[in-house]
Amino acid sequence: MKRKTSLPTLTKAEEEVMQIIWQLERCLVRDVIEQLGDPDMPHSTISSVVRILEKKGFVGHKAYGKTHEYFPIVTKEEYAQQGVKSLVEKYFGGSPKKLVSFLVQNDDMNLKELNEVLKLLDTNKKK
Repeated sequence: MKRKTSLPTLTKAEEEVMQIIWQLERCLVRDVIEQLGDPDMPHSTISSVVRILEKKGFVGHKAYGKTHEYFPIVTKEEYAQQGVKSLVEKYFGGSPKKLVSFLVQNDDMNLKELNEVLKLLDTNKKK
């Protein structure tokens, strides 16, 4: 599903929690804390971050009494697409070609990977 409006930017902490919610698909705050691997993390801190994510439109919840089960509303792909688009606009003048050129010139993309990208482009063109 394509969004007509852009998504708000996430802070580093919000993005870290969102990555876990994307991975788990449905979770409680305690599940997020467990995945963070920090048993001393206050429940209230993560709960606040999750509520902010809900306010920003990234997650929804289903209530079971006082317990809330959270689930992503925005897909990881939607957020990534917006992030890449923003990166290309900010740093490469809106040109994906300049981004690919940058990656190749800085040895971040080898010929095999470049060839795979070309194949993907060709496949998309045929669709």
